[in-house]
Amino acid sequence: MQTRGFCYVDDLESGLIKIMNTASYFTGPINLGNPVEFSILDLAELILKMTASKSNIIFKPLPEDDPRQRKPDINLAMSALIWRPAHSIEDGLGTTMNFFKNFKN
Repeated sequence: MQTRGFCYVDDLESGLIKIMNTASYFTGPINLGNPVEFSILDLAELILKMTASKSNIIFKPLPEDDPRQRKPDINLAMSALIWRPAHSIEDGLGTTMNFFKNFKN
């Protein structure tokens, strides 16, 4: 099963701002992201549900070098920056879908 941790851009931005506002002696690296693992299949199914789409999910082989799992360790960000992501994947997808629904060329 292929998993990822999806981080909403506003959460990433707030983490970057916190890094920029830390004391000059603080150096990284530091992980910003969302440690909640979500399978790609779960993501596809959630998008279908949220959009009421009748599309089919098509399974294809993964590239050989594609990582099966990505889960950031944000312990340093939580302790040093007092930061953690605030948006769920559903929140982020909903906001993104509304943006594109209302987008005017």
